[in-house]
Amino acid sequence: MRKVIALEFITLDGVIQAGGGPEEDTSGGFAYGGWQAPYDDAVLDGVMSKQMNLPFDLLLGRKTFEIWAPYWPLHSDIWPGVNPATKYVASNTMTSSDWQPSVFLSGDIAQKVNQLKQQQGPDLHVYGSANLLQTLFKHDLVDELWLKIYPLTLGTGKRLFADGTIPAAFKMTEGKVSPNGILIANYERAGAVKTGRYD
Repeated sequence: MRKVIALEFITLDGVIQAGGGPEEDTSGGFAYGGWQAPYDDAVLDGVMSKQMNLPFDLLLGRKTFEIWAPYWPLHSDIWPGVNPATKYVASNTMTSSDWQPSVFLSGDIAQKVNQLKQQQGPDLHVYGSANLLQTLFKHDLVDELWLKIYPLTLGTGKRLFADGTIPAAFKMTEGKVSPNGILIANYERAGAVKTGRYD
């Protein structure tokens, strides 16, 4: 069974929008694009190199796919695995792209992602894709969160848990802090939420 793994760059107040650059995603009047860059360091680069070189296919929302499709075919030296990976794109409007191999998913996205998870193949990595993530969380389809938590708040922008999610417990499987204060934390699903009382 394939896992769905959300690899997200996130602020302390949960924003995941446009960390990579000023023009990446200005929707909603977002003015802080590129907030990741000042914090880059060798530890983060090493973690990203490791994660990007695992076997994977991509599961992306339409907007993230549209941002990536013109960029990554020209930068395969940075991320050799991204172009041959199958890109599964959640969209009710897009049906084709020059960036191949790509498969477009429309209709009941939760059902289609659940079917993908049952197939043989590499894990499905989700980057960005804020709207898609809300659907995945609501249907308990995210198996792991690989987060890079940055030491800043933005107060506005698309958030990781924008529309809420089902109650779910996670356990940390890896954690470290980079020299520039980025908390690198991997979590995997760990059953239902437990409650208790202090005695």
